[in-house]
Parts: sequence; structure tokens; C-alpha cells
Amino acid sequence: MLGRALGIDLGERRIGVAVSDSDRRVATPLAVIERSGSRNRDHQQIASIVQEYEAQVLVVGLPLSLDGGTGPAAIGAEREARQLEAAVGVPVLTHDERLTTVIAERSLAESGLDGQARRRRVDMVAASVILQGWLDSS
Repeated sequence: MLGRALGIDLGERRIGVAVSDSDRRVATPLAVIERSGSRNRDHQQIASIVQEYEAQVLVVGLPLSLDGGTGPAAIGAEREARQLEAAVGVPVLTHDERLTTVIAERSLAESGLDGQARRRRVDMVAASVILQGWLDSS
């Protein structure tokens, strides 16, 4: 048995969280964490989710530029991923998240949700797209 994986979409205002099944086949949107202004507090919330779901790995979306380059956003995500690893106690990996928000928005729009409902869910759906991409590639 592989154990669950968590997917994280790090945003400036919100953090999307998704979880896999224990066989690591399917990613499901789980939660949105509002940034508190304290990265340590935010990371402790993620650590609590890791413990609650007994996750064995955390997959953080890496916002590469469309040409695959590493810009300031990707450098910041890599830095926060390393900080997260110290807080959560499980391996933290990064996975290309290019276009995940676009895919998440499209999926939510097709589901018939209004704009406000989509905004509340898009981060966790984006996290599930990141996690599913990682699951499918591993």
C-alpha cells in the first residue's frame, strides 16, 4: 500500500489542498486554507491535514512559465516547499502546475457554479489537478 498523497496549490491569498486515495489513483479536492499572514501558521494547518489523512508525501504545484522556465513565482514556490518539508515531516515534491488554474476554472464553469462559488473552490480544484497530474506521471 502506497499511502495517501496531498496536493497543494500555493497562492498568495489562499492555499488549495487535495488528497489522493490510499492507492494513489484518484485526487479529490479537499479544502481551501485562507492565508493568515503567518507562513508558520499556514504550514501548521497543512501539517495537521497531513497528520489527519496520514499522508506519506506532499506535492506542491510549481508555477513554471509557459516555456518551462523558472521565474520568480517558481523560485518562491520551491522555497516555500522546502519550508513546508520542515513543518510537515513527510517528503515534499514539486510538480509542474502550468495551466492548472485554467483547467480548474473550466471544470467549475462546466459544473454550472456561479462566479462566487467558483472562486471559493478553484484553489482546491487546482490542487487536485496538480495532484492528479503527479499521480498519473508516477
